[in-house]
Amino acid sequence: MASRRKSDELVATGKVKLNGKMVTELGTTIDPHVDVVEVGGKRVQITDENIYMVLNKPRGVLSTLEDPLERPTIQDLLPEDVKGLFPVGRLDWDSEGMILITNDGDFANRISHPKWGVPKTYLVKVNGQPTDRDLQKLVTGVSIIGGKVSAQEIQKIKRGADKYDWIKITITEGKNRQIRRMFEKINFDVLKLQRVAIGGLSIGKLGKGELKVLNETSLKKLFSYNKEMAKTKTRKPRQKSKKRI
Repeated sequence: MASRRKSDELVATGKVKLNGKMVTELGTTIDPHVDVVEVGGKRVQITDENIYMVLNKPRGVLSTLEDPLERPTIQDLLPEDVKGLFPVGRLDWDSEGMILITNDGDFANRISHPKWGVPKTYLVKVNGQPTDRDLQKLVTGVSIIGGKVSAQEIQKIKRGADKYDWIKITITEGKNRQIRRMFEKINFDVLKLQRVAIGGLSIGKLGKGELKVLNETSLKKLFSYNKEMAKTKTRKPRQKSKKRI
């Protein structure tokens, strides 16, 4: 009925009961076929069917199920007849692109937790033209709020006749506003940000605001990056050759 973070909040505020007693410890383990869980006095029912979807989140939509300020959320884009769905990870209000939707908590944890190292790929438009040396700094690693982070792969791409550069960047961490803060460290602002792939699965031609169910083949692609990454070295910006004068 809620994301992992929201569930922690429900427990912390005393709204969750297990077999009639208030739950006080985060991460309490239960047997869903035996134990009775209530939230706000209402019993939570589980579904036996795991659901996996991908959504192309538009800009101006929160990656949450509800908002106290009543701004647009992902919940507005989900089917009303399917209960228990929640987003995996997040995209900022002003970012767009690929976000997974599921009711499978274990699956969500494997996708989003840093220890699994599932890569996420983004297309980023910046207010200028970073040099190869600038981009190399992001591969080497920079310190932002939350710790040191780095790009697994990064390269400039051609996208129309834009005077500003577009950068394709892949990361495995998922810190708050990470990519925007990474580019701030090399003195560039992010003008547009779109997530285009998670693991080995790309967003393809899915339109903004559109949602589709993932089949078994698509699910395998999410984790197919392991073999591919093992064969491919990190792509780094090419260094210009030095000339002697």
